[in-house]
Amino acid sequence: MAQPCGSRAVTISEVQQLVKRKDEIEAQIKACYELLESQKGVGMNEPLVDAEGFPRSDIDLYQVRTARHNIICLQNDHKALMKQVEEALHQLHAREKEKHAKDEAEALAEAMSQNQSLPQAFAKVNTVTPGSPASISGLQVDDEIVEFGSVNVNNFQNLQNIATVVQHSEGRPLSVTVIRGGKKVHLGLTPKRWAGKGLLGCNIIPLQR
Repeated sequence: MAQPCGSRAVTISEVQQLVKRKDEIEAQIKACYELLESQKGVGMNEPLVDAEGFPRSDIDLYQVRTARHNIICLQNDHKALMKQVEEALHQLHAREKEKHAKDEAEALAEAMSQNQSLPQAFAKVNTVTPGSPASISGLQVDDEIVEFGSVNVNNFQNLQNIATVVQHSEGRPLSVTVIRGGKKVHLGLTPKRWAGKGLLGCNIIPLQR
């Protein structure tokens, strides 16, 4: 049985083993007390000799002595084991608390770095027609566009910039980067003729900053 110690993290299964062993010892102690009870109710301290100093003949002295000895040993084991269980549970609880704090700190750090590293969007998708090139590429309503081919926040002036890029890229995949749900998403969008109007099948509006 592996003993929990300060140098190595205790596992839940080890704690379960300790608790199981504790239950076993308690059952053994109970059995020993029941044996003493069956011997004329002799407990741990009643004399084993009669009034004249002779060993009592009405009880099994060997069984009584053995049971008393076992109870003392088992109670010592039980005490030590309870200390181990307590230490192990304390260690598990402390580790769980530490892990929770670490997870929270990591989530906070990730959220902060996401906010800091998100590039600025210049336009937003407000409609996407099902079955259109835009829809097939994975573009979604409310996606905020940060890069559309060669167009980005630094050179975007109006929607004509996007229209020009689309016309010059018919049949060729364009690299499009959007912000969706607070995260950057990269898409490959190929402008082409389809059953609907235009080469994309979506509507894009400038973002007012």
